[in-house]
Amino acid sequence: MTIQATTTEELFGGSQMSPIENPYSVYRRLRKEEPVCALAMMDQRVGYMLTRFDDVYIALKDDEVFSNRSNANGIGIVMGRTIVEMDGREHLRHRNIITPALAPRALRGDFPRLVEATAHELIDKFAGRGQADLVEEFTFIYPLQVFTQILGLDPEMAATFHRWAIDLSWVGRDPQRGLKASQLLAEHLQPVVAQRRAEPTDDLISRLVSAEVDGRGLADEEVVSFLRLLVMAGAETTYHLMGSALFGLMTHPEQLEEVRQDRSQLDAAIDETLRWESPVQIVTRETLQPTVLSGVEIPAGTELIVGVGSANRDESHFEDPDRFDLHRKGPEHIAFGFGKHYCAGSRLALLEARVGITTLLDRLPKLRLDPGQDAAVVGMAFRGPNRLPVLFDA
Repeated sequence: MTIQATTTEELFGGSQMSPIENPYSVYRRLRKEEPVCALAMMDQRVGYMLTRFDDVYIALKDDEVFSNRSNANGIGIVMGRTIVEMDGREHLRHRNIITPALAPRALRGDFPRLVEATAHELIDKFAGRGQADLVEEFTFIYPLQVFTQILGLDPEMAATFHRWAIDLSWVGRDPQRGLKASQLLAEHLQPVVAQRRAEPTDDLISRLVSAEVDGRGLADEEVVSFLRLLVMAGAETTYHLMGSALFGLMTHPEQLEEVRQDRSQLDAAIDETLRWESPVQIVTRETLQPTVLSGVEIPAGTELIVGVGSANRDESHFEDPDRFDLHRKGPEHIAFGFGKHYCAGSRLALLEARVGITTLLDRLPKLRLDPGQDAAVVGMAFRGPNRLPVLFDA
């Protein structure tokens, strides 16, 4: 089989109105038959999609050959210039601005109690009903409501911020939708940035406005671009991770019961979810020099779609990879990336997921999927359930 410069829609199915339901059968075929697959990119130039673990690992690890600058032509259009399109020392210096606020030591003390209080506040609104859509009423709102407090933004705006974040991610399919969201975020954030310059506090926005890179402070537009990225990352990843973890557990009741009886198993369930349904399924890179992957010669300047979700189900690394198994032994997943671009917010995402799911299990006895309604994990760039109707004892 040779797939020549097809599009992702032709390869996987799905569209703007119909999200991709299951890309894994296509990934499996590509890993076996054409692991470096030619694709027509947005501007009709030919790029490649990588689907094998070993190739994806190399592309994530080696930033001297595989550059992040490709993101400038995608999400960078609505974000502005951010660390997702930077490499080398520039990337490191900008990343170092935010890592102290997201490091493990910053997430101790009173912070877990704040996260738990946020979870309880949301659950209070539906715990007495005996039924809910956990996506609409919990997982969609909870992570960003926590993150807005780190940023120093109004938690009541969390759902609005999340909708704008989703719209940002649509820039490739609906540029006007993405650009509108970018503008709305800027209009909301610019006055906040100005206020923090005048009256700094101890939040992350104050850290950004007072930071220096190579002896120069960040301009307002640079701070706003950083915040767009942080809002999107804080919203989309944990939201999908939590939804998929809950879906995985509730569709495997025996494993859900194990977690109920032994909460130490929850970390394993979250880790397995990151492999089984990676929240971020694909990232992009651009080759800075010619290279060879799986026997395919790739010229310099080639855009790559790096299939993280496919790599995490590569049967050459993971036994029976389509099975959800919280007792899985074997190699580590790469859902958070690898190397210098490893997800800076991974610790926060894990803490939010652990606290959120624990609180749901504590508050909602006999939590289970509603058999009268449909639920499924969907998506390609970001992947998770878009609804999670459940029943529980009120």
